[in-house]
Amino acid sequence: MAIKTNKGISMDGKRTMTMDEFKQWLKKFDDDKDGRISKEELQSAIYETGGRFGRWKSWRGILSADADGSGFIDENEMTNLVDFADKYLGVRILHV
Repeated sequence: MAIKTNKGISMDGKRTMTMDEFKQWLKKFDDDKDGRISKEELQSAIYETGGRFGRWKSWRGILSADADGSGFIDENEMTNLVDFADKYLGVRILHV
């Protein structure tokens, strides 16, 4: 379990967020405001966190989180991105 510091950064250097904060953060990349995250919008999130290989990582994120096969991540599927966020976005989701 990550130890949270007072600045929202864990001891391993990852940004820490609650699940609600993570969902709100993802929604800011929903450029067309349709309530879903596309591969391109997830790619923007990857680049904002300083990530590289955004096309490949966003494809992996959609593949791992898109339970209904729509090609998008909707509100109900955002929880499926927890492992992806930890591995590829440098974001640790705190279970509070």
